[in-house]
Amino acid sequence: LVLQLSLSTSLLSPPKTPFSLLLHLHLLLWFGFCRARFSFDPAEKMAAPKPEEISHPAMDQLQGLEYCIDSNPSWGESIALGFQHYILALGTAVMIPSFLVPLMGGDHGDKVRVVQTLLFVEGINTLIQTLFGTRLPTVIGGSYAFMVPIMSIIHDPALTRIEDDHLRFLSTMRAVQGALIVSSSIQIILGYSQLWAICSRFFSPLGMVPVISLVGFGLFDRGFPVVGRCVEIGVPMLILFVTFSQYLKNFHFRQLPVLERFALLISVTVIWAYAHLLTASGAYKHRPDLTQVNCRTDRAYLISAAPWIKIPYPLQWGAPTFDAGHCFGMMAAVIVSLIESTGGYKAASRLASATPPPAHVLSRGIGWQGIGILLSGMFGTMSGCTVSAENVGLLGSTRVGSRRVIQIAAGFMIFFSILGKFGALFASIPFPIFAALYCVLFGLVGECQCFFLLIHFL
Repeated sequence: LVLQLSLSTSLLSPPKTPFSLLLHLHLLLWFGFCRARFSFDPAEKMAAPKPEEISHPAMDQLQGLEYCIDSNPSWGESIALGFQHYILALGTAVMIPSFLVPLMGGDHGDKVRVVQTLLFVEGINTLIQTLFGTRLPTVIGGSYAFMVPIMSIIHDPALTRIEDDHLRFLSTMRAVQGALIVSSSIQIILGYSQLWAICSRFFSPLGMVPVISLVGFGLFDRGFPVVGRCVEIGVPMLILFVTFSQYLKNFHFRQLPVLERFALLISVTVIWAYAHLLTASGAYKHRPDLTQVNCRTDRAYLISAAPWIKIPYPLQWGAPTFDAGHCFGMMAAVIVSLIESTGGYKAASRLASATPPPAHVLSRGIGWQGIGILLSGMFGTMSGCTVSAENVGLLGSTRVGSRRVIQIAAGFMIFFSILGKFGALFASIPFPIFAALYCVLFGLVGECQCFFLLIHFL
């Protein structure tokens, strides 16, 4: 303002000396610089785009990203990439029921039905989120945050005193369903009332650093410790996947970076065949039971117990039961899932080179995720839902952030959950293979925190 007043005053009197002429030119130059730098015009301020409407600048784009959120590969490549995301989502879908169902008193048939139901609901929730929620390329999978309250329900004295194993399994499942149905109201209310939009406006770039670190690095106990349960499978898988995805990613076949795009699929196929060879040759005949469960390809008993065709449906385990203590414990897990998903959406937008989701879009996605937890309770999946951190990491590994690829992966989840035998075949992949993938992919998700730190310090 002072500069404008001095300039207008000096322009009222024409320059009489060379010194006054230089002063005029000096003031004109400084006024032009300050106007361009600080934009005094209110109309220009109003026309400036909001920060959440600006995509990542060109200097901040991921190197080598060929397909962003709205660009799609060819149909053949999209189907292969979608199947790759489906294989990765199998890890959580099999691990959670394999750990919880035996504690509830269920047999192998019950475990297969829970795995099928979890995959079916994951596919529905992923389609809902990519079509109506945040519309980011995110897979909505099971959450380990729900295991603690579910374990407390399993050890409830009112349920443990039931002597019949199958009846105890059904009673525990109905109690978990009731707790999930009630606790889903938290995300539904926070999402659709836009309360979470108000909260998320206070998430500065620096504040998102610990959230994304929680999503990426907080799950590492599912990685390296599980790899150590079967070193002869887990370590070769880790070495092969890192070699293909990081060091040989520039290898092209017919102008297609095969090893970068399909490193997961190739590595899993090679190590799975190697694990089956070890199993068939009798390498684990005299090993402890825990080693056989983690290393053998035929100890999950999923293929023999799976039906050929089975369509999951709501309330298939019976009417849910409701207990206040169970519901409040599950609400804590829902809040953890809420924070995890917020960080997952931010990381997915970065890895897919999409516009950072505005506050109202995040809130809408949380609302639909609450619907997903409600569906999990209605169908009986033994877990709530959250953004799959490993699949977000796969976006950064393949450099493909297409939304269509994730929707195709959701179609694979629904299809193979109905065709039980075929789905159980892929679900029999040993856990250390998935754990080796997690070691790399969780790190890629955690790496996104560096981008938010860069925003803060710039």
